[in-house]
Amino acid sequence: MPWSRAIAVTIGVFLVAGAIAGWAWQQFSPLAQYTVDENGGSLGEEQMTKVFGPDGTFTAIGFLAALVLGALLFWWLRNYGPWAVSIVVLGSALGSGVAWGVGMLLGHDPLQARLETAKPGDLLDAPLELHTWTPLAAWLVGAALAAAIIAASTWRADPVATGSVSAASESSPQVH
Repeated sequence: MPWSRAIAVTIGVFLVAGAIAGWAWQQFSPLAQYTVDENGGSLGEEQMTKVFGPDGTFTAIGFLAALVLGALLFWWLRNYGPWAVSIVVLGSALGSGVAWGVGMLLGHDPLQARLETAKPGDLLDAPLELHTWTPLAAWLVGAALAAAIIAASTWRADPVATGSVSAASESSPQVH
């Protein structure tokens, strides 16, 4: 298979996976809820523990997606050597960015505009967002781990010659 086709398939797989993962992140992330009062919105103690829920959801979805897809794609591309690792890991980085972008498009609803129209007593979901870049790295870690496990488990060392052997001794013995 041509190298350009292998790259295109890998990128396509991670683009689609990123879009699906971004949708799943938006759908399944637990969001903290602000309680609206006369002064604006506030988070109670229990709700403050949910602030980082979207980070954990993104990390879990991304790690698992990259682990599975990274394993399948690396197995398919394993004969390309170290370049297979590079393209799978770079593809997973692309998938991570797409997942973040799709999730933000579908679920990031700025809080300030909603606070201005809310009435005291209303509950407003916190905006969907990542609080640090490390959940994005979960995709890379998952894909790299899959590639490392497959490479280590399928690696075969070529036998090392311990001395010189003449061509005559390698042939079958002569029968007289």
